[in-house]
Amino acid sequence: METGSREKLLEILEKFRNAMLVTQASHGELRARPMALTKVDDGTGDIWFMTSLDSGKVDEIASHPEVNVTLQEEHRFLSLSGRATIVRSRAKIEELWSEEAKVFFPKGKDDPHLALIHVSPREGEYWDDQGAAGLRFLVEAVKAYVTGTTPKTDAAQHAAVPLNGGPTGDGRVSAR
Repeated sequence: METGSREKLLEILEKFRNAMLVTQASHGELRARPMALTKVDDGTGDIWFMTSLDSGKVDEIASHPEVNVTLQEEHRFLSLSGRATIVRSRAKIEELWSEEAKVFFPKGKDDPHLALIHVSPREGEYWDDQGAAGLRFLVEAVKAYVTGTTPKTDAAQHAAVPLNGGPTGDGRVSAR
């Protein structure tokens, strides 16, 4: 697998509106939940979700803050691994509030149970078979089928990317 560019990963991430947030429950089992992306921070790829403090994922994140966020639309896929924190800042909630959130929080942005989940990804991996990359993959897939091999991909289609504090290509951990 090739190492891709941070810019490519962030470009793909910006296209998503929904994700699956994977947390670890108390007995070690993994739980995935659909979540609406509230915001993706420019440049860092940090992700924000709204949640209720009564939700089981809040306790799971407090006990096991390492999470995975997976995203898929059509021919694009993204997986982010990182650390989640629960943010109760009323100022940040005010900043990120949108009227669409009223569907889940009918009491509005002042709901005392409303909180944010902030995910700071350390590493990401993407698969992008849209447009020209998809055509290249189709050609490679046909070649692989005919020859009995595996299709070749390049960093425009599939790559791993170190992010905030994740491992760098030389084995060191990058600073945030």
